[in-house]
Amino acid sequence: MRFNRFKYQLKEGIMNIFNHGFMSLASILITVACLILMGSAILIAVNVNNIIDTLENENEIVAYVNENYSTQEAQALEPELTRLKNVSGVTFVSREQAFEDFKGQYSNSTLLNDLDSSILRDRYVIYLDDLSLMEDTLQDVLDVQGIVKASGHLEIAEGFVTLRNVVGAVSIILVAVLLVISLFIMSNTVKLTTFERREEIAIMKMVGATNSYIEWPFVVEGMLLGLVGSLTAYIAQWGVYMLVGEQIVENAGLSFLSLISFSDLAVPLLILFVVMGLGVGVIGSLMAIKKFLKV
Repeated sequence: MRFNRFKYQLKEGIMNIFNHGFMSLASILITVACLILMGSAILIAVNVNNIIDTLENENEIVAYVNENYSTQEAQALEPELTRLKNVSGVTFVSREQAFEDFKGQYSNSTLLNDLDSSILRDRYVIYLDDLSLMEDTLQDVLDVQGIVKASGHLEIAEGFVTLRNVVGAVSIILVAVLLVISLFIMSNTVKLTTFERREEIAIMKMVGATNSYIEWPFVVEGMLLGLVGSLTAYIAQWGVYMLVGEQIVENAGLSFLSLISFSDLAVPLLILFVVMGLGVGVIGSLMAIKKFLKV
């Protein structure tokens, strides 16, 4: 009995799709377009966040030790710096090593011939957990006795944090707007079917048919439309992502950008697309048929 009911509901749902071929196609295409835009917004946000995390690891504070400290005294500051909040790690750089690095950068200059490492200070390179807390961390580093100066690219850090917040906010707003549009289109598509069958629905209600029995063919229609749309959008999104990745690799000016491999995002993105497609189909169908069940 249940199998026969399921067979009837599936058959009716598929017939509804073909009976309104143009609107069904339009619904699928709108779903595809919305999901691609939503997926693109999410992928951009994920990649921007990944790039910023990478830049955070490269962005650092340089803390200079009092020039009167010996190398042993300077190295003794490491545990205190390591214990500071927001510090993920520290690297000690002696004045001799700093001088060698400096000479390596200006190997063709003769100005360094008469100089030695005594002109420089021992220093620490300090790595941060959270770039947005750089200003507070700079002050904490300066409060350590023996540290006479600390510098970091504070404006760059603030720029990274602002970029992350803006991209995140825009992505959330875009996803919400496109989700509403998808629901509206799906609801209107299914509403055409329910409107043409409103008298049949009314008769079924009068003879005792349950709401769920009447609803399910329309829910199946919405689910199938949403599923086809989500799978089509997923394949298209895959192609677009790979194409953009190739363009970035070929463009020397964008070489600093490193996109996450699609294979690392494939399964979560597929699940997201299918869930959103099915969700839009089911909710849109229930929204469309709701008023026709009030007999």
